[in-house]
Amino acid sequence: MVAIGVACQASSRPAPTPLPSPTPHKPVASAVLQSADVPASLKPCSASGDIDAYLTELQTADNALAGRVRQQWQALKKVGALVGAISVFASDASACSKELGAGGTAKAAASIVIAFGDEGQADRAWLAGVFGFVPPVPGESPPGMVRGAATGLGPSSWTYNRAPVRLASWRRTVFIALVVLTNLDGNTFQAAASAVDARIH
Repeated sequence: MVAIGVACQASSRPAPTPLPSPTPHKPVASAVLQSADVPASLKPCSASGDIDAYLTELQTADNALAGRVRQQWQALKKVGALVGAISVFASDASACSKELGAGGTAKAAASIVIAFGDEGQADRAWLAGVFGFVPPVPGESPPGMVRGAATGLGPSSWTYNRAPVRLASWRRTVFIALVVLTNLDGNTFQAAASAVDARIH
């Protein structure tokens, strides 16, 4: 009864005018690939989550790889990256310690989503390359590679769609997304990229 009385008293006072605040960014952890986005045969790797936590776990499996990825992540933070998340799913646990699950015969699906302070920072970072994946030069189209709106992921995007590795890298507003599938078919790849894009669009 005390709580109800306090609530009634509080409601009779004029509410303060809220201060304007920027629209909050969507949590990157909810934007990366989820279990429902990939084949049921792929199981989540334990290192999935915050990129810093992923790097800590990766270090125990492959110190050299962890060091290289950490340098790339630090470089992105220097140009405006605020937060990043990663998810990796694989048919074999051994793929979890590989770079984005790629390598060998295991089937794997990985994604990274990074939020930047503003669109300019995100665009410059995407053009410079994310984790070593640099967009193709405009006008060049090596076999399997597409850049721009034809990817279905917007003008700031490129895809490489040839087995065994299929990759999509794109920017939407302040977000950069990267999806990499290994030993999986093209339809699965397109569905995975579309699932991530829908959450950052």
